[in-house]
Amino acid sequence: MLKHNLPAGSTSPTRIAIAVVEHDGRYLIGRRPEGVPLAGLWEFPGGKVQTGETARQAAARECLEESGLEVAVGEAYPAVVHRYSHGQVALEFFACRPLDPRQTPKPPFRWVPADELGQYQFPEANGGLVDYLKSL
Repeated sequence: MLKHNLPAGSTSPTRIAIAVVEHDGRYLIGRRPEGVPLAGLWEFPGGKVQTGETARQAAARECLEESGLEVAVGEAYPAVVHRYSHGQVALEFFACRPLDPRQTPKPPFRWVPADELGQYQFPEANGGLVDYLKSL
């Protein structure tokens, strides 16, 4: 099920795959750098789905590139389509687990307990998922 926040007649959104990596009740998040859209907000590792790859493959690739962690990609969470001032995105979230939970993620990524997720400001389109994860 996609949640839409788009005006009528909009162009196709950019597909973004997101790895929601959990281990022992903690989630992997990192702060967006300066100079990019939504700078300073916190996010789960993820990025654009490239031509020829599935969203699951993109989630695993982006997580490895951004955090240095290899993950097993599991079930999908509900996807969200959202319009920001810089463009429209279709976010595809996947439950993931690290293949080596002892490995330390590359900065700016860190492990955060689920009950502390509310202390971090995420992009608006992540709000429903973050609320859900906090409730588990």
